[in-house]
Amino acid sequence: MTARDVARVAGVSISTVSRALAKPDEVSPETRDKVLSTARGMGYRPNLAARGLITGRTGNIGLMVPDLENPFFAAVAKGVQGKARTAGYAVVLADSDEDPSRERDLVLGMASQVDGLIMCSPRAPDSVIQQLADECTIVLVNRECGGLPTVSMDNLDGIRQAVNHLRALGHRTIAWVGGPVTSWSTQRRLEALKSVTAQDPELEVIDLGSFQPYVSGGISAGDLVIASGATAVLAYNDLVAFGLLKRFRQRGVRVPEDISVVGVDDIPMSTLTTPELTSVGIPLVNCGRAGVDMLLSLVRDPSTPPEHHHDLTFRLVVRESTGPAPDAHPGV
Repeated sequence: MTARDVARVAGVSISTVSRALAKPDEVSPETRDKVLSTARGMGYRPNLAARGLITGRTGNIGLMVPDLENPFFAAVAKGVQGKARTAGYAVVLADSDEDPSRERDLVLGMASQVDGLIMCSPRAPDSVIQQLADECTIVLVNRECGGLPTVSMDNLDGIRQAVNHLRALGHRTIAWVGGPVTSWSTQRRLEALKSVTAQDPELEVIDLGSFQPYVSGGISAGDLVIASGATAVLAYNDLVAFGLLKRFRQRGVRVPEDISVVGVDDIPMSTLTTPELTSVGIPLVNCGRAGVDMLLSLVRDPSTPPEHHHDLTFRLVVRESTGPAPDAHPGV
């Protein structure tokens, strides 16, 4: 099966087939869809190596995440993979194992194999990320760094929704269990929490510090939360919240009768805990899709500001892990 066969069946020229496969932005959407559907129907597979010699592109994009076992990053990766496949790109994936020192070598190792790279929640310092952006076209997801293109998450809005929910339930003392000290999200979410609660003199935030972003981190923080006297706790992410639920159960602390628990990310497993976890989150798959949109926009035309058109709005999902404060009633 050759490009000539595809052109004959689709009723277009061979050059149009080549452009639709190698430079899809240079043909009309109707023609591109016609060529791609014809190629798929005929089982045609382009020679990526030959295409790369013509276009100077690899047909690959890179994705680096801190921990692929974390459902947050798995969902983002799913969005990246689906959007990239639709655009005719393959994805090269790297996992830094939550180690900032590995990120530089991973990016440099992928730079020559990809047309651009998405760094999701990188832990490296700004100076390192800026240096890497000189070596490869980079888009950040859930991280801001200078003027680099980024898919941002409005942590302030998400945290505000969580705090307003707890405030309405009568909670006045909220404990914060943070994530890794190298996590940009940890700092932004804590800043958002302090900003929101500063507007209400009746609210108190107890910052219990940083913990590993896993269930084990929540287990480690559980006793500190109990000792703090807080009637509610906001966790860095849902995995940490799961650990808190487990430790409270071990200590005989009832959720939500004695203490309410709120997570962040709203991963699918939030409905599988006992009690089910109240959480704020955004459509994580959309974050991955948005990253691909921005990256391919830069690859095709670096002079054009990259855009995406995906819903990244935080939403509070109320479940069983939150209830009225022990000494108050909703609305009091």
